[in-house]
Amino acid sequence: MKIPFTTGQRVFIVAILFAVAIVGFMLKLPSAFRQMDKELHAAFYFFAAAFLNIFFARKNLVRHVIIFVLLYLFGMAIEYSQEYSNQFFRKRIHGRFDPEDLQWNLYGLLAFSVLWLLYAGISQLSKSSSKTAVSSAKQERQ
Repeated sequence: MKIPFTTGQRVFIVAILFAVAIVGFMLKLPSAFRQMDKELHAAFYFFAAAFLNIFFARKNLVRHVIIFVLLYLFGMAIEYSQEYSNQFFRKRIHGRFDPEDLQWNLYGLLAFSVLWLLYAGISQLSKSSSKTAVSSAKQERQ
């Protein structure tokens, strides 16, 4: 699947989306969503991993791992920033550092990685089997 954007355009789009995500994570959740905070963390990281892998990694394992690690580090930075912001502003604009949030971020990343690995593995297997079929068909013709 070819993405119709240049690398610069993709980086610009991702930068804007991450800026929005940072603002969103730094504010308190509305009370209606506070009961599902952990699931929202998992969902955000699942979809962020999906978006970034479609945009940048496609079926490249090294890029997938880099995206995984960077997203996890992003989650850690957000959690530490939330804790620091409460001290910096001397007013509670968000909760506190929550190790469970990091755990649920990881669940979202792992869930996407399982799907991605299945997709990449099946894609690779079908590609190699089609190459084998083509080469055996060529041999039969000769």
